[in-house]
Amino acid sequence: MAAAVLTSRSSMAASGLLWLAAVSALGPVLAVPRYRPDWASLDARPLPAWFDQAKVGVFVHWGVFSVPAWGSEWFWWHWRGEHRADYERFVQRRYPPDTTYADFAPRFTAHDFQPREWAQLFQRAGARYVVLTTKHHEGFTNWGSPVSWNWNSLDTGPHRDLVGELGQALRESNIRYGLYHSLLEWFNPLYLADKESGFKTQDFVLKKTMPELYDLVLKYKPDLIWSDGDWEAPESYWNSTSFLAWLYNDSPVKDTVVVNDRWCNNCSCNHGGYYNCADKYKPGTLPTHKWEMCSSIDKLSWGYRSNMNIAELMDEASIIEELVQTVSFGGNYLLNVGPTKEGVIVPIFQERLLALGRWLDTNGEAIYESKPWRVQMENSTDTVWYTSKGPVVYAIFLIWPRDNVLELSSPAPSPATQVTMLGFAGALKWQESPGKGLLITLPCLPPSPLPPQSGWTLRLEGVE
Repeated sequence: MAAAVLTSRSSMAASGLLWLAAVSALGPVLAVPRYRPDWASLDARPLPAWFDQAKVGVFVHWGVFSVPAWGSEWFWWHWRGEHRADYERFVQRRYPPDTTYADFAPRFTAHDFQPREWAQLFQRAGARYVVLTTKHHEGFTNWGSPVSWNWNSLDTGPHRDLVGELGQALRESNIRYGLYHSLLEWFNPLYLADKESGFKTQDFVLKKTMPELYDLVLKYKPDLIWSDGDWEAPESYWNSTSFLAWLYNDSPVKDTVVVNDRWCNNCSCNHGGYYNCADKYKPGTLPTHKWEMCSSIDKLSWGYRSNMNIAELMDEASIIEELVQTVSFGGNYLLNVGPTKEGVIVPIFQERLLALGRWLDTNGEAIYESKPWRVQMENSTDTVWYTSKGPVVYAIFLIWPRDNVLELSSPAPSPATQVTMLGFAGALKWQESPGKGLLITLPCLPPSPLPPQSGWTLRLEGVE
């Protein structure tokens, strides 16, 4: 028996050596090329396919700025950096004398934060990924950062790992998880000292920013890193390329992680993974590089404001229009909500997200996993937009024509052309337009005292 075991082990060892020898011989063929810490190499990395397929995400801005809940998430900077009179008056009227920004942190309680309820809401909204602020420019971290002593959500405020709890709930709902992280911190003494040196020293980067980025990746294994706070310093200060080379070569998410373009003061729209270019960016023509538009339901702020009013919020039609235009131009749409300091996503934000989700329940076929068509919009109008999926073309029209006949001049029909409407059973009648294109007879909408929904999708087969 022992001899048999030894023989078996010897055979296994020999097989293993043969396998290693074969792999060594094939080395150049099987070896995955390693990315160098320079933009020429890093920019050549193919974008993991899941991101382009996902199309729709939800952005969440949450932090100590949710406590004053006034002005915007830049509250601390406007108050103490710019000394704006309106912010100083606000604090004087609402808080005790000598109040500091640090005094807000214990009030950031997250008492009502239910991560699974958030995940269910985002799922019903049609989001395929969610991006949470792990640390905004204020420097407060929504996880127990080992280099942010007493200025993190475990040591003060919620006394909870907000990043970890939301991540677990999202993954249970099969939603991809993105982590927003600000490189800079407005008032961190290490950062201010580096800034004073003209960014010739890197104490802040080496002791704060980079340790936190590595910690976030190793601890939470994100699908996406949404970098920000890059604009004051060059790449040579931030060490961005070294971090990204490690992320792409050796990190636990090297094959799936996606990043944006905010990694240095001249990176935006030039370097990184996909491009954000600017907040609420709208390209106007079809970009050659994958991009994302981030937008906010509250048009005046990314963080929660207790004094917002309905006129300052995007309505359902505006959200759908932005989504459709963005996807037609090949972009992803990241729609922001700001929770309260207690961790509540207020009902008006929930209503907007659920309205988007209902629209996607019917029209998502034209959005998810779609590609731009050869034409993005009908005759340069902004009321009919195109996407495609293989041979199928989708025409999304935002205004219902009064005579129930929609004219499309861009698609060229053929005898095999078939037209259907998503959410409506049966084929639609069509005829060739006298010029070119199609005249499509739409189903009659029943009379209603309410304005009709915004955005309907025609599925066109057999057109060119």
